[in-house]
Amino acid sequence: MAGLAAAFGSGAMTNSIAEIEHTDVILATGTNTTENHPIVGMMVKRAVRFNGAKLIVIDPREIDLVQYADIWLRQKNGTDVAVLNGLMHVIIKENLYDKKYVDERTEGFIALQDVLEKYTPEYVEKISGVPEEDLKKAARLYAGANKAAILYAMGITQHISGTDNVKSVANLAMLCGNVGIEGGGVNPLRGQNNVQGAC
Repeated sequence: MAGLAAAFGSGAMTNSIAEIEHTDVILATGTNTTENHPIVGMMVKRAVRFNGAKLIVIDPREIDLVQYADIWLRQKNGTDVAVLNGLMHVIIKENLYDKKYVDERTEGFIALQDVLEKYTPEYVEKISGVPEEDLKKAARLYAGANKAAILYAMGITQHISGTDNVKSVANLAMLCGNVGIEGGGVNPLRGQNNVQGAC
């Protein structure tokens, strides 16, 4: 909640659940979606199987969604920020980010760029165990989408660095202009139905 509130002023999903089926790329991290949010999991599967969506899974576990994934980044536990920073490093270095969106709708890009400088794919592989070529492939797939949605759950929030994990997710979405568009956004899947509804 705190990470999204810091980034966007609210801890709510930026997009509706229905939009999951109508996106180009879904990035799922820290969420065993099919087990903990089965309706959302079904929608992710339908998006991939019937609507041509691409799926990136970032999770140390071989969850059910891995069977549907185009790319599975299997990071070491606790290295979420490094992997997300590595994705953003590649996107910036290869000029894949949405410059107009960043200029007009975000703050602190230069500071972000400075932090990301050391998160080369080689460096991220040493920290996280994610092969550098897989990291690059995932970055290009996410950045190349007209609309991409990020789903996350307690797998990235229930850490000492949980707030930073969520801020990194928000930064990735904003870097590629995926906030404020249909089928995009940053979409937390909460631990209880009442929390999901309240948010």
